[in-house]
Amino acid sequence: MARINSNISSLIARANLNRANQDLETRLQRLATGVKINRGADNPAGLIISERLRSEIAGANQAISNSQRASSVIATAEGSLSEVADLLNSIRGLVVEAANTGGLSDEERAANQLQIDSAIESITRISNTASFGGLKLLNGSLDYVLSGLQSNAISKAQVYSANFAGQSNIKVDVNVISSAQVASLFLSGGATGVITSTTTLEIAGALGVQVLEFEVGRPLSEVVAGINSFKAATGVSAALINPSDPSSGVRFMSTEYGSKSFVSIKRLGGPPGGGYFKTFELPASAAIPGTISFSDTAFTSLLSQSNRDEGRNVTAIVNGVVGNGDGLKISLQNSTALSLEMILQESFATTNGSSSTFRITGGGALYQLGSEITTNLQTNIGIQSVAASRLGGTLINGSLQFLSSLRSGGTNDLSSGNFSNASAVLTSALDEISVLRGRLGAFEKNTLQTNVRSLQAAVENLTSSESRIRDADFAEETSSLTRAQILTSAGTSVLGLANQQAQQVLQLLG
Repeated sequence: MARINSNISSLIARANLNRANQDLETRLQRLATGVKINRGADNPAGLIISERLRSEIAGANQAISNSQRASSVIATAEGSLSEVADLLNSIRGLVVEAANTGGLSDEERAANQLQIDSAIESITRISNTASFGGLKLLNGSLDYVLSGLQSNAISKAQVYSANFAGQSNIKVDVNVISSAQVASLFLSGGATGVITSTTTLEIAGALGVQVLEFEVGRPLSEVVAGINSFKAATGVSAALINPSDPSSGVRFMSTEYGSKSFVSIKRLGGPPGGGYFKTFELPASAAIPGTISFSDTAFTSLLSQSNRDEGRNVTAIVNGVVGNGDGLKISLQNSTALSLEMILQESFATTNGSSSTFRITGGGALYQLGSEITTNLQTNIGIQSVAASRLGGTLINGSLQFLSSLRSGGTNDLSSGNFSNASAVLTSALDEISVLRGRLGAFEKNTLQTNVRSLQAAVENLTSSESRIRDADFAEETSSLTRAQILTSAGTSVLGLANQQAQQVLQLLG
């Protein structure tokens, strides 16, 4: 080469040296930072995917933290509920003891009442003070707010969970499609309405069995009175079909509604089939008419001889889903949108086609369980108040009575002698606490704990994927660094040789 204005070899050597230096800088940067994508230019597509994965990882980690915090809240609430359950059990023991009137003095009963008052005050205090980080747990602040609840149709409604799905409120429609019924047997009064031969009857119901004997010639009104005197022991009551006419016949009924209640009337020691004392039942699908008369062939044509009948649970459709009936109660437990339990008024539950509507306008405890803020990744549960004035709501003689009715001066305090009513309220209160504890436990075990495990697995997989895209492989990078160092050294030497070639022209000048 005899030209000196352009040193092509030097240009080529310099360009390759620059590339080697850039590669060396890249390897050094990756080894220094531990990642292979330090700028968008390093891998534009990889950067986009990596940032999205990082966002999902951050959301999943926070969702894990949310679930763990929710589990702590549930554990705190359940600990307080356990104390409430212990207090209720102690109250039950005091009521049972007070019912032993033949062995307990008035002073001892008064002392029991003082203990009951103290326990009830403690339950209300727990309700008002149980908290987690300033969040009240059992005072009703985490319960749902209901609007438009018609007391003549629904005595009590307890919403356990509701999914608002972006709505400001939830409309709840309740439609009775099959009325609740008591168990019923019917006895014709014959021509005279009296016992035509000495009769011994076995009266059996959901509460127990009694055997009564009636002498010949006694009116059926005495049979009614005898059976009603033991209805608290048997769960069976009786009434003349026409109160002023013993010959109209007798209707035997369970004192409670639902399939758990039954009436069994058997004549003991009499002729096969009961002789003159034959009882009849209506078909399970038939509604009991408003007017009952053995002279009405439309009524008697439906009857079939039987000495036992069972009640029927109410069946209602709640927001298009058939609820589970239990006497006058209706519950919806398996719906993902709504879970609730209601106690229906007798007149409402025993009328086919009756309907009522109310709205859930807010409330509940909302837990964010996923990395995205959507209703599918959220759950909403209600924690009702356990104050004595709201706990143990039981329908007694058409009115709702709560645990507070057991306090001094209340409807069911020990001095009232209403021990069976007090026991019913306590049973309902214990059931409510047990159900609430069970629901919270199931939520913690089946929702929160499984959610944490699922999210932890997701974080592991997402982190692994993000690592493959973004993290530097030190074995590969050190190997590439060695190559870049060698190329840099070689490039420097070659550039020096290329620059020396131009000086060879001087030899031509002699």
